[in-house]
Amino acid sequence: MAGGAGAETAVEWLASAAPDPDVCRWEWERDPRGIALLPAGRRWDVLILPGELGHPTLDVLTRLVDRPGPVLSDFGDARMGFFVPPGTADRWVGTGVRGAGRGTWIVVPHPGRRAVVGPVRWLIPPDGAGTLNDATLLELAMHEAAAMRAGRGGD
Repeated sequence: MAGGAGAETAVEWLASAAPDPDVCRWEWERDPRGIALLPAGRRWDVLILPGELGHPTLDVLTRLVDRPGPVLSDFGDARMGFFVPPGTADRWVGTGVRGAGRGTWIVVPHPGRRAVVGPVRWLIPPDGAGTLNDATLLELAMHEAAAMRAGRGGD
């Protein structure tokens, strides 16, 4: 997503999770990395998967739905964060999956800029309408991705 109306609504949606949305927008504009810290648990939680499971999970998820909800990746692709409905992290039970919910903060890049430096980047940027990943579909996608990896010998 390269700027425009979609990026502006995504900025507003993400910033609305911040204690002070104006400060959040200011940080995005002033920080050369284009990142801000946002609290999880209000508008969304984040399920953090190791990259070796996250990438195939995203592949499966994109076959199940037309457009997944927001997904972040760190630049080393060691971890991926799937944005899910608030409260999901508190209920999630899964080996190797960390939940970021109420009381945790997430490094979030500006949704309308192509990040070239910084700790994280969008694989699927937010759409501005509040679309999140369905936790049940995400779990099914994880199981299928893990089964495919096991069938290939876990490459």
